[in-house]
Amino acid sequence: MSKRKPTDPLTPAPEPPAPAPAREPKTTARASKRMPTAAPAPEPIAPAPAPAREPKTPARAHAQSRRRPEEHDHRPLRIAHLYPSLLNVAGDGGNLIAIARRAEWRGIPVEVAAVEKGETPDFRKFDVVLFHGGQDVEMAVAAEDFAKKAPSLREAVDEGVLVFAVCAGLQLLGHRYISNAGEEMVGAGILDLETRGGPQRFMQHAACEVTIDGATETVVGFENHSGLTELGPGCEAFGRVIAGAGNNGKDGLEGARAGNVFATYLHGPVLPKNPWLTDRLIEIAVSRAEGAPFTLAPLDDDLERHAHDVALAKAMANRGRRTALEPAKLVRGLKR
Repeated sequence: MSKRKPTDPLTPAPEPPAPAPAREPKTTARASKRMPTAAPAPEPIAPAPAPAREPKTPARAHAQSRRRPEEHDHRPLRIAHLYPSLLNVAGDGGNLIAIARRAEWRGIPVEVAAVEKGETPDFRKFDVVLFHGGQDVEMAVAAEDFAKKAPSLREAVDEGVLVFAVCAGLQLLGHRYISNAGEEMVGAGILDLETRGGPQRFMQHAACEVTIDGATETVVGFENHSGLTELGPGCEAFGRVIAGAGNNGKDGLEGARAGNVFATYLHGPVLPKNPWLTDRLIEIAVSRAEGAPFTLAPLDDDLERHAHDVALAKAMANRGRRTALEPAKLVRGLKR
């Protein structure tokens, strides 16, 4: 604490100096007395900066580039998805997404019904039926239930409903499938084919040439199966092998087709990276549903074509080199 200096009590303390008067702020009126008579031009107000634009990522730019064609009233495209919770080990559910999105981008509404075990709908009420792949255990469960669904599906096929099947779906649309363990699974007999489990598993990028209504394109995907499928005279191949094993690694055929039933061994999923095939399936289904030929407006398919080209390059790089795997027994993590 500072000590105060003593003062003479008879001498009055000097008064503190008066504070300086506050300076009058320079108002416009006051400033104008010192300025020329002409008032200065007001400074222009700078425009507010535009908000920063979100950079266009390839996916965002791709979505924005989708354009709908001229307005047209379509009734909903009705899709039945067989066993979505049981048969989707290879991401084949992406086929449903591809069909739905590419239809909706053209202004075609889509309705999807998941058809699970224990459900037996009238498949004639649908425009598209999807039947995807699964392993032998799940396939056996589906096969037992599918026997109850098969009569309705056969009626729908007779009326032209489009069916797209992959792997196990292909096998169960045939007459029968006999697994490596000798278990026989009776199919629907919609496709004239039969499949037996083989000693090798084909796992590789694959490609085939597919012709629909006179137009031929290359379809790419990934095969992962040990089935040896033989086609009968009542159906034709879905495509002809360019790279990969196809139906059995011998005859150069891939998948099967009869009328509006298309079946393939190609996973991937196959439709997102093959927009030509996806659009042809939609056109066939819509044309049948509306009773008149229908052609889809084009889309910006740069991303899809890039995915297709990458998959095709991988398949061609492995062309002629078999990547079938011998069954392996696992003992404490070691193969023998």
